[in-house]
Amino acid sequence: METSTTRQKATGDQVPPTQLLDAVGPAFSRLRRAAALNVETPVSRKDMSRTLVLNIVEEGPERAGQEITVGVVGERLAVDPSVASRMVSDCISAGYLVRTASQLDGRRTILQLTDEGHETLARFRQHQRSAFEHATREWPEEEQLEFARLLIKYVDTLDRLQQAAG
Repeated sequence: METSTTRQKATGDQVPPTQLLDAVGPAFSRLRRAAALNVETPVSRKDMSRTLVLNIVEEGPERAGQEITVGVVGERLAVDPSVASRMVSDCISAGYLVRTASQLDGRRTILQLTDEGHETLARFRQHQRSAFEHATREWPEEEQLEFARLLIKYVDTLDRLQQAAG
């Protein structure tokens, strides 16, 4: 049963700023656990893992001006090289990625999305949008759009900070 205190804590209404900001970390943890929200069709753990890799490959040079290698995937996901290698190999086996020779350094192998990889990302992004719309269906449209704008702003800021540090 939801109480007004629970609702206030959940929405941030009338909660002291310090308490609200302290609740951000736990909220991110809960968000991660709810990431596979089943809106239309379930998203398997394997597909969630694959889309992490596919997003990195798609962002590729536009994001950081560098070609995407297995090592870059590992760095961006903060996983060991062996884990990144297994994740990439799985995407290649599934037909979502191919290895090609670098145009900048022919000794290096880079990753590129296949047509099926692009289609998989498009389906996953539609699923994510449906999940967002489902979760925020009772919110006023202005709040949905403002939250989307601020979330994107937050993630873009984290990217810039990461690039500056790295």
